[in-house]
Amino acid sequence: MKESSLSIDRISFYLGMINCFVEMVACGVKTLALSPPLPPHDYPQIAPFSQKIVEEFHIDSYLEKSLLITDLQPEEFTRGKWVILYYEGDVLKKYLSLKETAAKLRSTDQYTGAPREALARALGRLLSYPDEKISRKIAGLDSPFMLVE
Repeated sequence: MKESSLSIDRISFYLGMINCFVEMVACGVKTLALSPPLPPHDYPQIAPFSQKIVEEFHIDSYLEKSLLITDLQPEEFTRGKWVILYYEGDVLKKYLSLKETAAKLRSTDQYTGAPREALARALGRLLSYPDEKISRKIAGLDSPFMLVE
């Protein structure tokens, strides 16, 4: 296959993903969607477009500067990056409750084993992943991929 001379700029790539995920939430396909992990210096360029997309689809968003760490994906995938959460209704409360539970478990060195897996599964369900996909992600069989970094 011949290498293309075209390039994909990072900001446009991120916004294309965001538009797609926001539409999935607006159509009821996903309960919660996440933007790609964003370097904080890219956020000011992305924020106004993200907000416009959210407004056009009549959903909500929340800037998460420290995403809940679970076994759904490697921690290094989001370390030092920001993620925008897209949702409707009380989903943000559910996400923040999971994050609070994880923090309490971490503070007592209990964020391991079954409690950690239960939180990963709960987050996976909020993201509308099928149980089989959640299991594969927890097992490390499905790693996240980004075409543009």
